[in-house]
Amino acid sequence: MIEYLRDPSEIYRRSFAAIRSEADLARLPVPLEPVVVRLIHACGMSDIVADLAFSPELVERAQAALKAGAPVLCDTRMVADGIQRHRLGAGNQVIALLDAAEVAPLARERRTTRAAAAIELARPLLPGALVAIGNAPTALFHLLELLAEGAAAPAAILAFPVGFVGAAESKSALAAASHGVPFLTLLGRRGGSALAAAAVNALAMPEAGA
Repeated sequence: MIEYLRDPSEIYRRSFAAIRSEADLARLPVPLEPVVVRLIHACGMSDIVADLAFSPELVERAQAALKAGAPVLCDTRMVADGIQRHRLGAGNQVIALLDAAEVAPLARERRTTRAAAAIELARPLLPGALVAIGNAPTALFHLLELLAEGAAAPAAILAFPVGFVGAAESKSALAAASHGVPFLTLLGRRGGSALAAAAVNALAMPEAGA
């Protein structure tokens, strides 16, 4: 028989002890620390702390939106499926429009990606929403375009697009000009749906912002 740790409580305890031992959390605002710990837990990389960019008021604004029942707008179904609905205590909708029937025709018409078209389709839902992007740089780019055009702003942006084309650039653009919207992002190529979902789940937990 292979010997390995089976006790879930002990696995949990050791995991978070290792994160706090390895990660340099001192640069973070206190309310953001538990969120970042959950991000590290989701990806297994304690060095992401150095590449995080964020607004100081991110946790306060995002949590206020969730408590007020704001929807969570996701760029992909993978992000939406990773969000733990039972932690959202205000009946918040979790919405991913990527597979909506209107998206593919709109993408062809605009000569863009389905992810960007889905953000366009979500424009009426943006005011006060929590936006979680975990895959598509074009979704983040188009969201920034909408904000530059004067679209009603979401409450906060959690931006973790991943990849070799556009991911680093889209997140740098957000950090340079978020148009007054609080944000949390991981600069560079790294990201992914698990991180975006983990950020939402962490913000919905009582210890975040404590």
